[in-house]
Amino acid sequence: MSWLNRAQQHEQACIKFMRDLIHIPSESGQEGGVAARIKEEMERLNFDRAWIDDYGNVIGKIGNGPTRLLFDSHIDTVGIGNLDQWEFDPYEGKLEDGYIYGRGACDNHNGTVPQVFGAALLKESKEILDQFTIYVVGTVQEEDCDGLALRYILEESVGPVDFICLGEATDLKIYRGHRGRMEIEVATTGVSCHGSAPSRGKNAIYRMGQLVGEIEQLNERLLVDDFLGKGTCAVTYIECDTPSLCAVPDGCRIHVDRRLTRGEDKELAVKEIMELPSFNSDYMSIKIKSYDTPSYTGKVLETEKYYPTWTLSLEHQLVQAGVKAASAVDGKTPEVSRWVFSTNGVSSMGQLNIPTIGYGPGREEESHSIMDRIKIADMVYATAFYAALPEALLEKKA
Repeated sequence: MSWLNRAQQHEQACIKFMRDLIHIPSESGQEGGVAARIKEEMERLNFDRAWIDDYGNVIGKIGNGPTRLLFDSHIDTVGIGNLDQWEFDPYEGKLEDGYIYGRGACDNHNGTVPQVFGAALLKESKEILDQFTIYVVGTVQEEDCDGLALRYILEESVGPVDFICLGEATDLKIYRGHRGRMEIEVATTGVSCHGSAPSRGKNAIYRMGQLVGEIEQLNERLLVDDFLGKGTCAVTYIECDTPSLCAVPDGCRIHVDRRLTRGEDKELAVKEIMELPSFNSDYMSIKIKSYDTPSYTGKVLETEKYYPTWTLSLEHQLVQAGVKAASAVDGKTPEVSRWVFSTNGVSSMGQLNIPTIGYGPGREEESHSIMDRIKIADMVYATAFYAALPEALLEKKA
């Protein structure tokens, strides 16, 4: 029996599991309920072991072979925003026309459900489990700090692995990288005075104003990569310090969202801003922002908000095995491409250099949207893919 036939036998169970996850709000830092539900499903499916680590990640293990393959999907979601804009209850898990609708359906419960069930299918294959140790992990706080929780798993909870497959939305294509990103803060200082006589002071907003325009122009000059696309920078937030609305502000800060293409890194990105004509170190400073928000368990992992660019070679064994597994499931050769957004691959491949690909149901443009949904048929295809990947790796290795 093919992996797809086996996956189809679990379609109703997958639907129920997906709807259960949607029912549980799980914004970053509030994933405890959904982690417990995933652990419960792993235990029901007879994973060899299922546990929640100190940081709140849920981890399932099957097999004890020499090759260690890890499937990752993050279990936190973004919020729902303005409820009035939704045409359905974002936490209902509505079923309609072959889709399941709800917050997290496309980002990233779309990966969690088929990865859990795909790994469970491997319980039927002693030959595969003699060769592989399979981990399925549900990582926390990815929406706030990509890669941090996965790095903790790889360094503390399970240790290093040989291959990683991310379950982020790829529309059933094989993805092998994406641009990096970083969060930069630029601050200016000034001298406050009464707003009725502004010439007595130094307006921190005015000092920042020219730099903001130069950052906009800098965006047009950034590197372009044929595969990953263009590096970008954008000022996305501005605030000031002022004694009152009738006073000249003595402090101003901007947040710069910097997307990094191949050939760009954090040192270059900071240097480019510091070399802009109006950047003056006498009253300006620049830093990479840091992240230290506790997880729902209370544990804190502090890191700078720099997420490296990464790609895996088209010829790499894992990419080719992914193509083979996807072709075996639906009889079509999948497109090999890259994400526009960022993923946990920034740590697995970008920082730790562990070969990483992505494959998941769902369309990237529907994530974080009020049309958050997953096609049930694609969820079943993905379940079969995750079960087929170890076998394809063995064949490529041979």
